[in-house]
Amino acid sequence: MNKSDLVELLSQELDLSVKETSSTINIILDSMTEALSKGENIEIRGFGSFTVKNYDSYIGRNPKTGEKITVKAKKAPVFKVGKELRRAVDGGGK
Repeated sequence: MNKSDLVELLSQELDLSVKETSSTINIILDSMTEALSKGENIEIRGFGSFTVKNYDSYIGRNPKTGEKITVKAKKAPVFKVGKELRRAVDGGGK
């Protein structure tokens, strides 16, 4: 499923126009992006949580030349799946 599939599904389910639904989804995703860029965590009960993980800089190696390079410190979003979602994907198993 991609974003346009989600817009279409919600538009039909909620009997809203595609434009209204698309705008609503964009607001939600933009709000989540902004929160994560500020270092805030996002928790959606039953679905999962998004956090920002900080990675320190380190000395790496260019695989082509073998030359040592410094890889800059960075931040990356991380998703941890919730228990209910994990069970649903697993087919309701143990």
